[in-house]
Amino acid sequence: MIQFNNSEQYSPFIEIARKQWKELNGSISYNLSNEDIGSLNAMNEPLTLREIQEVYFPLSHLLNIHINEARQLHANVSRFLKDTTHKLPFIIGIAGSVAAGKSTTARVLQKLLSLAPDKPQVDLITTDGFLYPNSVLENKGILNRKGFPESYNTRRLIRFLADIKSGKKEISAPTYSHLEYDIIEDQNQLISSPDIVIIEGINVLQVNISKQHKGPRIFVSDFFDYSIYVHSHEQNLLKWYVDRFLSLQVTAFKKVDSYFHKYADLNQKEAVNTATSIWNEINKPNLLKNILPTRYRANLILEKDPNHLIKKVSIRKI
Repeated sequence: MIQFNNSEQYSPFIEIARKQWKELNGSISYNLSNEDIGSLNAMNEPLTLREIQEVYFPLSHLLNIHINEARQLHANVSRFLKDTTHKLPFIIGIAGSVAAGKSTTARVLQKLLSLAPDKPQVDLITTDGFLYPNSVLENKGILNRKGFPESYNTRRLIRFLADIKSGKKEISAPTYSHLEYDIIEDQNQLISSPDIVIIEGINVLQVNISKQHKGPRIFVSDFFDYSIYVHSHEQNLLKWYVDRFLSLQVTAFKKVDSYFHKYADLNQKEAVNTATSIWNEINKPNLLKNILPTRYRANLILEKDPNHLIKKVSIRKI
């Protein structure tokens, strides 16, 4: 039984420790091979079968409850409205800081949700593809603010989500190259009649209210059926960012066509200082001003310990 303390009674969230969370799995279980786990893993993130079983099996079970209820509600409302739309995709938004591990969460959920008995088609879209090209950011003088709200083509992202929610069968999304640190021109990701769409990005829960704007506003999160925020303390995020930078320095940065090739030959001290400087000048201000304040707009928060393992789950009360 989940216990409440006095402060939790007045919170919109139920906080569940990992030990309790893993017991909520019910009968959901999937067979995953070492190859499956390897394909889901990310650099410097210790994703294990135990982590998947204790954290993501229960989470996929919970999401399937919401998905099934949403389908039934859609069917009932469609009959009432005499609507001929057969189905609408269930959209899951996943937010969190740079280096928090939200991409891993998205990949794991994409895999597990696709293993449901009805074998749904689950597509994963990252909002990196909706960043303005570097040439546009340079013209605007905001290349050093990539990842901030103003660096995204939010109008295009909202139009993409509106197409999904209108039941459009084939939709394309722009793609982004982390190697080139830019949009790949004339290359799109096509999704066709998906059952579930996962939208992953640091900006997906932001509202970006402008004082100059008048009239009604539509936000990215308005299209979500469920949203998840991957959270950890800022000191953990900084360490993970630096560790990832050091790993990339001896891998991707070595490639001559990498945007960050200029960092490949730094010694370790220089590399740590460079990564820390980038974090403090760009990622930390964006986290504190634009990303972290959106945490409590999510339906569920996954909180990580310093070892990148989920230690607590917070679920919005229904």
